[in-house]
Amino acid sequence: MGLSGIFLETLNVTLPVFAMVFLGLILKRLRWIDQAFVSTASLLVFRGTMPTLIFLSIIRADLEATLDPWLLGFFALATLGSFLFSWGWSRLRVPLAERGVYIQGAFRGNCGIVGLALAAGLYGEAGLSVGGLLLGVVILTYNALSVIALAHHQPEAATDWRSLTGQVVRNPLILAVVAAVPVAALDIELPAWLATSGDYFASLTLPLALLCVGATLSLSAAAGPQGRLALDASLVKMVVLPGLCTGAAWMAGFEGRELGVLFVFFASPTAAASFVMVKALGGNATLAANIIALSTLLASVTVTLGVFGLRAGGLI
Repeated sequence: MGLSGIFLETLNVTLPVFAMVFLGLILKRLRWIDQAFVSTASLLVFRGTMPTLIFLSIIRADLEATLDPWLLGFFALATLGSFLFSWGWSRLRVPLAERGVYIQGAFRGNCGIVGLALAAGLYGEAGLSVGGLLLGVVILTYNALSVIALAHHQPEAATDWRSLTGQVVRNPLILAVVAAVPVAALDIELPAWLATSGDYFASLTLPLALLCVGATLSLSAAAGPQGRLALDASLVKMVVLPGLCTGAAWMAGFEGRELGVLFVFFASPTAAASFVMVKALGGNATLAANIIALSTLLASVTVTLGVFGLRAGGLI
């Protein structure tokens, strides 16, 4: 297949994901959906449809092929490395008061929605299975490291570690992974009617989640006075860290599906949850919103070019 064919195949993977994001933005502008819809739909996805999707994907997967402790461990190490890089870079570029928000925006990706959607587009059920297992690592590392960054740079912010630990342990996505692994290991089959109903329910996940991401974007915020800092963090998130982490993954021996899923997780735009955490801890919510908006806009280009480059090089 020539480069033009590879590029068209790449667009077939990435464009549907980002088209749904921008459709959410348009529908919000047209007032076909509102904040009440976004809040309700986001809760439905987080508590119901996404855990169902992850559960079904894992129980249908070949665990011997997808449950790779080295893959999970490498992703955790790469996340820690991204966090430390962002912290060190922020000391050179960012005023002290904004560093916590900058660090979180630069390393915390939207893996649960955009990353998972891209993994599904690239590899179908197998991509969802690998991505679902990685989400367990994502939830643990992103939440803990984000609180460390924000609390360190805002000493007046009260950090309730017991509450944070409880939230992680009770997270529906982690519970879905924990429930699915033994079912898959024991090769337990669900009744046909239950599996079909679960598929109907799970199929709501990615369209709803991507629409909600788009509906929460604010282009006016991205053009605000703190645009330079937001652009700096977005370039670190979308260009520098995906390049470094994916290169490290390749050097560590990952290739094919595993390297592809790692890349789309590394290259996911900043998570919308980062805004919520900044708001809760009294940080600069405007800067957080700017980073989310700009990184999501950049992602439509950087992810497409990244996937194309890896495919053209025969790496994924």
